[in-house]
Parts: sequence; C-alpha cells; structure tokens
Amino acid sequence: MSRMVFCKKYHKEMEGLDAPPYPGPKGQEVFENVSKQAWLDWQSHQTMLINEKHLSLVDPAARKYLQGEMDKYFSGEEFDRAEGYVPPTK
Repeated sequence: MSRMVFCKKYHKEMEGLDAPPYPGPKGQEVFENVSKQAWLDWQSHQTMLINEKHLSLVDPAARKYLQGEMDKYFSGEEFDRAEGYVPPTK
C-alpha cells in the first residue's frame, strides 16, 4: 500500500513520495508534507523556470531562487512563472 500524506499544496490526503527528494531537513519536510503528484507538478514547473530564465544550477543564487519559489509553490503563495507562459485551457 502507498504511503499517504496530507498534501500542503492540494490540501487533501494523497499518495506520498517514496523517499525524501533530497537530503537534509528540507527534503524531510517535503517528504512528510508534499504528495507525489505535487512533487511531479513542481518538477515540471521548476524545469520551465530553469529553461526560460536560463538558470545554472551551479550558481548558488539560482539554487536559492528555486528553493524560494518551491516554498511559495507548495505553500499556496504567489510564485514566479516563466514570462509569456500561458497555461493550456482544459
């Protein structure tokens, strides 16, 4: 059976991650409070930010920026989006 968490992004019980996404307290916090679906959605958004803003992950400022955007994304605050991006209509 899948591990369930109360997802802080979607505000409901959902399937959790299989392991923390990275080491340390922040990785553990994500593991305990973010669903697998929310993590996959964040990864997609993060990739778009990296590509559209030409970020280099070896740059500490870029990593700090992405960390801050991830925190906003999961907490429901307004987060940065790629300029000119229009989400698909359903």
